[in-house]
Amino acid sequence: MFQKILIANRGEIACRVIATARRLGIATVAVYSDADRNARHVRLADEAVWIGPPPARESYLDIERILEAARRTGAQAIHPGYGFLSENEAFAQACLDAGIVFIGPPVEAIRKMGSKAEAKRLMEAAGVPLTPGYHGEEQGPAYLFEQAMRIGFPVLIKASAGGGGKGMRRVDRPEDFAEALESCRREARSSFGDDRVLIEKYILRPRHIEMQVFGDAHGQVIHLYERDCSVQRRHQKVLEEAPAPGMTPERRAAMGEAAVAAAKAVGYVGAGTIEFIVEPSGAFYFMEMNTRLQVEHPVTEMITGLDLVEWQLRVAAGEPLPLAQDQIPLEGHAIEARIYAEDPVKGFLPSVGRLVHLQPPPESVWVRVDTGVEQGDEITPHYDPMIAKLIVWGENRAQALTRMRQALAQYRIVGVANNVEFLGKLVDSPAFRQADLDTGLIERESAFLFGGAEEPPPAAWFAVSCAERLAEARRMQESARRAPDPTSPWHAVDGWRVNAPALRRWQWRAGETTRRVQARCLGEKLQLQLFDEKGESVASATAWGAMLGEDSLRLELDGRRTTVTAVTAGSRRHVFLDGRAWVFDLCGQEGTEGAGTGVDAAGLTAPMPGRVIAVKVEPGAKVARGQTLVVLEAMKMEHAIVAPADGIVKAVRFAVGEQVPDGAELVDFEPVKEEA
Repeated sequence: MFQKILIANRGEIACRVIATARRLGIATVAVYSDADRNARHVRLADEAVWIGPPPARESYLDIERILEAARRTGAQAIHPGYGFLSENEAFAQACLDAGIVFIGPPVEAIRKMGSKAEAKRLMEAAGVPLTPGYHGEEQGPAYLFEQAMRIGFPVLIKASAGGGGKGMRRVDRPEDFAEALESCRREARSSFGDDRVLIEKYILRPRHIEMQVFGDAHGQVIHLYERDCSVQRRHQKVLEEAPAPGMTPERRAAMGEAAVAAAKAVGYVGAGTIEFIVEPSGAFYFMEMNTRLQVEHPVTEMITGLDLVEWQLRVAAGEPLPLAQDQIPLEGHAIEARIYAEDPVKGFLPSVGRLVHLQPPPESVWVRVDTGVEQGDEITPHYDPMIAKLIVWGENRAQALTRMRQALAQYRIVGVANNVEFLGKLVDSPAFRQADLDTGLIERESAFLFGGAEEPPPAAWFAVSCAERLAEARRMQESARRAPDPTSPWHAVDGWRVNAPALRRWQWRAGETTRRVQARCLGEKLQLQLFDEKGESVASATAWGAMLGEDSLRLELDGRRTTVTAVTAGSRRHVFLDGRAWVFDLCGQEGTEGAGTGVDAAGLTAPMPGRVIAVKVEPGAKVARGQTLVVLEAMKMEHAIVAPADGIVKAVRFAVGEQVPDGAELVDFEPVKEEA
């Protein structure tokens, strides 16, 4: 076995490999770019080597820099993870030439499977079922059109050297073929430097089922059962599960036999995945082979109880496979959800910024979280915005679904837009619950998944107000403790007033809805009233609350007790209640010592993560209502932050060029009161 390995990757997969290596007593070397100088994988590794600036082509894709890092540290082998150089035959060859073990398949296997067209020809010779299509060398547009007509529409045009959904177009009508072909080729040239394509019959309502295979240098090849990866968005996997729902023993055996035959046809060694497209009838066809570990490998680990990274290390060190085919266990059901910093409401645009608050569900024997970030880390625009993979196990699919719902409801993320709530809806969608799976599920369930924005229930408005009141009381108590006379009654925070209880009023905005909450403070008790935009009372409640920590409180609302997480980010309050997340902007407050004046403070905060590109005012400047104070660039658009009233700029919190998180206060603004 190796004494030291280098991991030529970053994020959660680097952390995942480090965990197994540490358990086996193998020292690890991380590599990092400027953007990842303080990243979690760097903190976890025994050593770390800087390899360049943030762009991947100048760091994580620089073969020579990575090999030099291995030579400098004495690493005997390199684990490529997935993505980056994991399926790059030039990198595998360079490792071989440098006398460093590449923890992956032989160079020739990568080369053969790197071309979709060549892979199809090899599979045809090996007797592996293929989707009806054309995989030849002739690439003339007229000839390709003839092949499409022979196959029959709809067809799928795919980049021969492609992957990840790039260079792929569905064509439903002959008259659309020429334009789709040219578009596909442009994208293939840009992404892979190779504009060759293949054409396949488009399978209506297909499932995407893949088989995990493993081979060793002694000629043994086995499979570790299947994973269903049908739930996709733009050809990117969103949910994965193992085993595939509805899989019969006979079909599993047939697919396993085909997968092993495919791996043997290229002399495969190490971990790989054979991907099949499956018709509603159950007929399956070879789609492609991934010559690396897959993102979704944890679901296979959960149902087999095996560590696939350990197997990779042992096979790369020359050991035989630890188990034979008939010794591989299969117990229960596992589901994986990919947690991303992206905004489902805005077309899943990636989100960047600091993770102000990050609280995953507690891990257990049936809940696992693979992540490359921790609270306080940055999601940068340079790399894939994955935050974590959430994996659950159950004795059966129904139990796994229940545990996934519970785990997603416990996930707390503040600082970047994220897909946790979307995933919760997806797992709870009728089609997914009933295992009515195909690659178009998200589109079919769009009405359920992307319904109109809901208004927070009264309990959420009351919860954010109670959290604000308790946070205020805590601040006053801390101030009192620092005072020369901490026992003075003037420091009391129980709401006592001469002849009348104290009143607190907050104006909150959630999405397009504005509400006012009034709290009558009676010692530790609050009498709450919720008012709509017209000033009419719409709900009331009696509440007791107690802070449990920095961001959590125990709330009793009309006799019902619950735990609430309320995180402050600038003028925004992120409230997690009953498995839902709500975002409130504090527009104004009254009756609080040192509080604001009711001016819309949310207008002076970042509407989303971005970069300051202009500051139009200096501290101390007198400005008029509507005057531009700061200009923010976010999602390739400019956003002007304007004065909500006539007033004075007391401070500008960020300078030109600085990145700002969602909800950050940009300007400290003091309105000028109108003279009576």
